[in-house]
Amino acid sequence: MAFTRATGKHRRPSRPGRLTRRSASLAGVATLATTGAVGSLASPALAAGTGADAAHSAGTTGLTQALVIGDSLTDQVAAQAEAQQHAADKAEAQRKAEAARKAEARRKAEARRKAEARAEAKAKKEREEREAEERAARAAERERLTAYTLPVAGSVVTTGYQSGGSLWSSGSHSGIDFRAASGSSVVAVGAGTVVEAGWGGAYGNNIVIRMNDGTYTQYGHLSSIGVSVGQAVAPGQQMGLSGSTGNSTGPHLHFEARTSPEYGSDMDPVAYLRAHGVNV
Repeated sequence: MAFTRATGKHRRPSRPGRLTRRSASLAGVATLATTGAVGSLASPALAAGTGADAAHSAGTTGLTQALVIGDSLTDQVAAQAEAQQHAADKAEAQRKAEAARKAEARRKAEARRKAEARAEAKAKKEREEREAEERAARAAERERLTAYTLPVAGSVVTTGYQSGGSLWSSGSHSGIDFRAASGSSVVAVGAGTVVEAGWGGAYGNNIVIRMNDGTYTQYGHLSSIGVSVGQAVAPGQQMGLSGSTGNSTGPHLHFEARTSPEYGSDMDPVAYLRAHGVNV
């Protein structure tokens, strides 16, 4: 049985060229979507045409032309990457600079600590040395103040204690006589305070000292006196000059050791001086 196609309108056969153009258009759009290109502007070539030529061209190709800006986008991405790298480099440089600053601060702090420790050690040493010197000076001063000496340097005893004779009103010598030429220096045998300085009758010009240990010493027949009552004297300090004033047969120094400032409280001067370390 034979069939025939009904007459009337029927579909136009597909044109290979049109399919190809439409496929190419779709492919171009896909490519633009993939690469990030955006197209919406007319091609310069199309814009240059006018009238039917432009319409014909567009109709003939069947494509919507677009401006590809892939290079501009690449430049933007590159610039952004460069800016990010610059920021990272700057941050790293700042981090390193901060680390270096902290390290330098630690170094300076350690150097300062060591310098302070050295200065403190030096100051401590100097302080200890100074304190040792002060202790030594105080000890020397104590020794000096407690030291005793002869009333006339290098002299010897010419008349002993309690020697008898008509020269003394009591019948005996209440002290000892040291050999001393007129004008010889007479010094304190130890530290003390002057309680009498002036004329003493038979003693002539005389000085009486209250010693620091509570005893008293007397120096008679002086030609001159160089101290006054209330004055502190040190061992070996000059107080006057020897002579022959008062009841005296010639220049010498009369020396007494007493328990009080009054006459009659005498004790052996040689034993007294030897008890204080003086070689008599």
